Amino acid sequence: MTSTETSRFVRLRVELVVELTDTDRLRRAAYERIDGDESMAEEERGHARRMVESDEAEALAYLVDPFELVEQVPGVELAQASWSSEHIDYDPHAAEWSGAFGDLDGDLEEDD
Repeated sequence: MTSTETSRFVRLRVELVVELTDTDRLRRAAYERIDGDESMAEEERGHARRMVESDEAEALAYLVDPFELVEQVPGVELAQASWSSEHIDYDPHAAEWSGAFGDLDGDLEEDD
C-alpha cells in the first residue's frame, strides 16, 4: 500500500468504565435479551443464564452490542467485532486513571 492509499478498514477502540448501580435490574435485562434471542440454541441459552447469574460483568457483556454503536453511522458497515467485560478496581483519583478518560462527571480538576 502506498502512502497515498489507505485501508478502507478502521479499528475503533473504545474503553469504558461503568459503575453497576442495580445488579438485579442489570441481570433481569440480560435474561430478557438472552431469552429473546431466537438464534440462540436452548443449551447455549442455559449456559448464558448461568454465566449472568454468577457474574454481573457477563450480564453487561450480553447487553452491550458493538453493532449498535455503529449501525446508525452513515457510510460505515461493521466488518468484525469483539468485546469483553471484567470487574476492575477503580479509583477515579488514582494516578493510573488520571487523564485516562477525561472529566466525565466534573469531579476531576482542570489542568492549568
